[in-house]
This record gives sequence, structure tokens and C-alpha cells, in this order.
Amino acid sequence: MAHTRRLSQSLIHSAEPPASLIATASSADIENWFAQWQASLARDIIDSRVVSVDGQISVEDACDILLSEDISCLAIKSVDHSISGLFDFSDVNAFLTLAATKHTFTAEAVQEKPRVDDIFTAARAGHVPVSIVSNLSEKNPLHILPYDATVVSLLEVFARGIHRVLIETNPSGDIQEDFAGIVSDRGLLAWFLSFAQQTGSESLRVYLFNPLNSFSDSLPSLNLYTSVVATLSTEPVLEAMKLMSEEGVSSIAVLEEEGGTLLSAVSVTDVGKIVVPSQSNQILSLPLQQFISLIKYPDGSTDGQDRYPVYSVLPTSTMLYTIQKLLATNAHRVFVAQESTGTSPVLSPISFGNLTGLVSIVDILSLFARLAKVQDIDPTRMQRHRRASSVSSQTSSKESDRSRSSSRTGIRRTLSTKTSPTMNNNHKPHSPSSSTAVPATSPGVIGDALKPSNSPS
Repeated sequence: MAHTRRLSQSLIHSAEPPASLIATASSADIENWFAQWQASLARDIIDSRVVSVDGQISVEDACDILLSEDISCLAIKSVDHSISGLFDFSDVNAFLTLAATKHTFTAEAVQEKPRVDDIFTAARAGHVPVSIVSNLSEKNPLHILPYDATVVSLLEVFARGIHRVLIETNPSGDIQEDFAGIVSDRGLLAWFLSFAQQTGSESLRVYLFNPLNSFSDSLPSLNLYTSVVATLSTEPVLEAMKLMSEEGVSSIAVLEEEGGTLLSAVSVTDVGKIVVPSQSNQILSLPLQQFISLIKYPDGSTDGQDRYPVYSVLPTSTMLYTIQKLLATNAHRVFVAQESTGTSPVLSPISFGNLTGLVSIVDILSLFARLAKVQDIDPTRMQRHRRASSVSSQTSSKESDRSRSSSRTGIRRTLSTKTSPTMNNNHKPHSPSSSTAVPATSPGVIGDALKPSNSPS
């Protein structure tokens, strides 16, 4: 069934680069880069503070803290106050998807997934602690590096598909906190861009000025059309959430129904920042084209200038430009097109036949890991694991048959899931006095998901 969630491979043109077009660097240059990376400390790249919460607070409260603190991840404390796991917007998306599709689970499917059973049981009791939803997405495992970890240490972790690590504090220092902060894969990519732009790094800049298609051997999804997970702009928000959860990705392409042009992308962060604060779970039925307008509105109206993000690059775009695009759009991946057939500088439409693949932050960090001679490089490992263990992947046979229906474009199109009635409670924003404060309960999509009446019997 997995192939029905992806674009039909028969629609693509060959995008194989000429055999002679291969990005190379001299052994001397690679050794020089490696020496500098090995001497650079991971703690100097920390891009987020550690905000920890008690594992017994509700998922609803944890979501409010993510939003009010404007952070991407929470550290979950166990009974002994040690950090037992992480909770981020991917977990939020997985939880909401689970709640919205609970009616598709058979009793046998629930029994085979004890964690799902635990969540449903907690929902019937009216309180789902964040500890049992931590890393529900299988995208957010807890990984800790020591105080003296280096950039190469980070590459060894991120090259396996992990997205963030916690850095321990100096064991000989006076600081009482256990962790100095968090380094994300995006933060490391930004560091590499800064490194390449430094005086003395001309050789790396030259290397990164090679076009994407010259890195074909190192970027497995560059010309792999079936790597693109996409849905149509007329599909509901819930469809995008389900695809991200089931396919183990943090964002998907959204295509116009007429003509199949790339409209935009939707990510788990968008779900967290727009769906969670919504007062009505009817937002799950909102067509993606309208949801995208909600995503883009703040960017397009901040100062009157058009700053809508463009999520596509060409095979001839340089690696340096692609890195800059990923960082500028705050995206985890950009889509690769043979050529742009539209005239809009905002949406950069792409025809079905020319959409050839994607490049992600993990792909590029894996490229640097190969240069650093890191062993066991497998950027798709975590994604394969997530697909195999997705909490929303086991449904009743009836629902599975329905989800196999496809449009003429070959994109998986499922029937919209009906949502429960709108709640009329007023949302009260949280203004915590400390990073670990628990906000007042705020009803809405998460609140509806926790209602005992919404839990399977």
C-alpha cells in the first residue's frame, strides 16, 4: 500500500546526471576540513536551550509550553528527575493523527501496539501524560553527547537520521544543570554554511559550488522520484498529518489538483503552530490550500513585502544555494525539479513530469559525514524504522481498502475523516514565569482529542 502514498513513477523524466559530472575534492582538502571539524566543539553550535517538564503533565499542557516558549522540543523528566525522552511537534502530529483515526483501529491492531493501548486507556481516564507520547513519532529519540563532543561527533549521530542531540554540561564546572543545550541538525547545517564562508575555506566553497546533480552518488533521494511524499491541495489537513505520520517524514509536498504544480509544503511544525491552538477540530477538515494560506499569512504581511517561501531547487542549483534555501525557508527538505514551467516567483510551479526528488538536511549532513569518513552512514534508517512502527499504520481492512484509492495523478487520496463537534470554550494563552511552568488547560483540538467520549471503548 505504501506506493499509493507517493507520486507515480511513470510520470517522471530521466534525471540521471552525465557520468563525468561528479563533485570531487582532493584528499589534502578533505583532510584539512576534517582536522578543523574535529577541533570544533559541538557545544559552540548549541541553538536551543533545554526546557524540561515533568512527564506526568498532560499532552495538552506540553503543547501549550512548546507554543508559549517558542521552542521545537521539550525534555521529559522521569520520576527520578532524569531526562527520559523528548517531545516535539512530530510527536504532536502523531498523537493528533492517532486520535483522529482511532476509529480505524481494530482490537487486534491495538493489542499489537501496547503503547497505543496505553494512550487510549489514558484518554478514557481523561488524562494522557506526555511521558507516554514522548517520541510517539519515532522521529525524536533521546541522544546525549558529552561536553567535549566535536562536530564530527554530531555528524556521527545526524548521519543516521537523528535530528537533535543534548549536550552535557562541563562535569568539572559549577553549573548545576545537567545539559548545556541542544544542537539540531539545522543548527549544524548553519554552522557548515558559516564555515564554508570563512576566509581560508575557499576549497570547501568551491566544492559546494558544484551543482546538485554532481552529488547524485551521495544524495540517494536526489533522483529518486518515489522519495517525494505528496498530496493534493484539495485534500484535508488530516490527510497531510496522516501521511507525515505513516511515512515517517516531517513535511510533505502539496500539489495543485489542476496541473499538478507544486503549491507549497506542509510540516509537522505547521500542524503544531496552527492546528493545536485552533478552537475547533474542524480545522482537520480544512482543505490544504486554505491551510497553506494560514501558514504563509504572517510571512507575507509582516512588512508588506512578498516573502512567501519557495520550496524547490533545480538539479543545476549549487549545493551552496540549496543549503541557503533550506536555512532561509526553515524547511527540512526542498524538492528538486528538472525545470520551472511557471512564471510565479512565489510558488515556483513544477510539472509532475519534472519533479525528480528531494534534498533534505539529513542528506547534506550525510554528505559531510562521508567526507569526514564517518562509519555507518544511513540517513534513511530512522525513516524506515518510523514507517515500520508508525502508530497510525495499522487500520481496519475496510479503511485500508479505502485508502488505496488514487487519483489520475497517482497521489494517494483518502476520504476525509469526520470530526467531532466544535468546542465553544475560550482559549487562554499561557505566560509562564519559568521554563518548567505548566500552563492552564486550554481547550481546542488537543482538548477534544483527550475527551473520554472520543476514546475507543
